[in-house]
Amino acid sequence: MTRFAFDIHATDGKARTGTIRMKRGEIRTPAFMPVGTAATVKAMKVEDVRAAGADIILGNTYHLMLRPGAERVARLGGLHKFMGWDRPILTDSGGYQVMSLSDLRKITEEGVTFASHLDGSRHMLSPERSMEIQRLLDSDIVMCFDECPRADQPRDVIAKSMEMSMRWARRSRDAFDAGGEHAESSALFGIQQGALDEGLRKASAEALIDVGFDGYAIGGLAVGEGQEAMFATLDFAPGQLPADRPRYLMGVGKPDDLVGAVERGVDMFDCVLPTRSGRNGQAFTWNGPLNMRNARHAEDTGPLDESCPCPTCTKYSRAYLHHLIKSGEMLGAMLLTEHNLWFYQQLMAGMRTAIAEARLAAFAADFRRDYFAR
Repeated sequence: MTRFAFDIHATDGKARTGTIRMKRGEIRTPAFMPVGTAATVKAMKVEDVRAAGADIILGNTYHLMLRPGAERVARLGGLHKFMGWDRPILTDSGGYQVMSLSDLRKITEEGVTFASHLDGSRHMLSPERSMEIQRLLDSDIVMCFDECPRADQPRDVIAKSMEMSMRWARRSRDAFDAGGEHAESSALFGIQQGALDEGLRKASAEALIDVGFDGYAIGGLAVGEGQEAMFATLDFAPGQLPADRPRYLMGVGKPDDLVGAVERGVDMFDCVLPTRSGRNGQAFTWNGPLNMRNARHAEDTGPLDESCPCPTCTKYSRAYLHHLIKSGEMLGAMLLTEHNLWFYQQLMAGMRTAIAEARLAAFAADFRRDYFAR
């Protein structure tokens, strides 16, 4: 059994394409991971998520610890059995949700105490507890527990936060390694912090490398700083991390974000955008996003995207999808979500092929020309 291996098959500029090998299957990179926050990719059955091309999905430690509870998931056989997904699952550490969803929280060196957004009950999340929850879920790729400050904070605040996250990374490593059989069959990723500051990012990367991880995430971006600032940071951040390990940009993003980040050397992504947009009536296409509430679709008998092979595009018209969305029918959210996940996976597949054929620059130029043509 391969616990974790990353093979790079080809490079094109800073971009790479390869394969992550784990006990529950292979992950083709660059990879987009659909977000299954509460043990479900919203509006989708797991077999349809796989049919869209996903090799791995993401689960959420914060939400699952509160409901149904990590101990309950463990008693029911783990997250894979619970939700019916037999391929790799990456779980986040819960840190970001604690920071963003809980108004009543207190951060100390030990960890974070917070009030549940569900019922106000008090909880403590520390590096050790985060590792325990992810072990109970039987996660394949475990994320270190960290703090994610806003990028507009003063540099000394960001530096102090980053340094604490690096101490938490060491504690996460130690707690993960004490996990017995789970540690022997799963992987642990460290998370680089430092907001937009190159020096702080470098110090964070060096601290993580000193600990040693299977993969490295770039955290603290896509939190309101804008694409220009994010890309400026990605011009240096991936190169500060080990070239022989996967690089994961957390919480990103729009299709054009993915293309720009792959060009800058990122291998893995996750984002709620394709599923959330599907529920809100937005469809992503090669010719840009569509608002399916718009009256111009009301009598359009064509598909969402003529080049898309997904079940939504091959069976249903824009007119019907417009009707479903305007009527508030749940089938509309399901069909648009399915299409959006197919679109994202087709985009990743297109980039993998382009990198392998050393033509990513041309692929990216064609994508931007068509995507922003409207």
